[in-house]
Amino acid sequence: MYEGVVQDLIDELGRLPGVGPKSAQRIAFHLLQAEPADVRRLADVLIEVKAKVKFCSVCFNVSEDEQCRICRDERRDPAVLCVVEEYKDVVAIERTREFRGRYHVLGGAISPIDGIGPDQLHVKELMPRLANGVVTEVILATDPNLEGEATATYLTRLLLPMGLRVTRLASGLPVGGDLEYADEVTLGRAFAGRRSAE
Repeated sequence: MYEGVVQDLIDELGRLPGVGPKSAQRIAFHLLQAEPADVRRLADVLIEVKAKVKFCSVCFNVSEDEQCRICRDERRDPAVLCVVEEYKDVVAIERTREFRGRYHVLGGAISPIDGIGPDQLHVKELMPRLANGVVTEVILATDPNLEGEATATYLTRLLLPMGLRVTRLASGLPVGGDLEYADEVTLGRAFAGRRSAE
């Protein structure tokens, strides 16, 4: 639609997750109107993040060091391990300030349609972390969708024979939500996970 490098920029921005063609175009034109120093700062940060950031050798969270800050934190409870799909899930859980254990990032979820099985995830790296007897509970914090459920079911079958306590995050109605807009699965889980009002 546009000439040369402008169209190249729109195409590259459009490859980013969650950025459609119109958003890519808006971002491109914003960058064209921005001060050169602002654009250079953005470019420098992009180059720096690719050069410096890697994945933690223990849990596969993002880190600038060999181990992430959570794995290095000796105040964290080593007996409780929370298994998540992506490193962005670690950030979401940390924001709650409710969990004080450690994490294991799978790097995705089982999705046969997309050709992703357990071998494409960090499942084999999880097993040695559980073999030394320090971890007593594994919390499966996968997404409440088809892929997340398949992943949680697979891990449950793998981990229960190890004598570990395997738990799953509760799911149900969001705060501020309306019953009429809840889907059947969410509403069903809310009923199944109900607790005493005392």
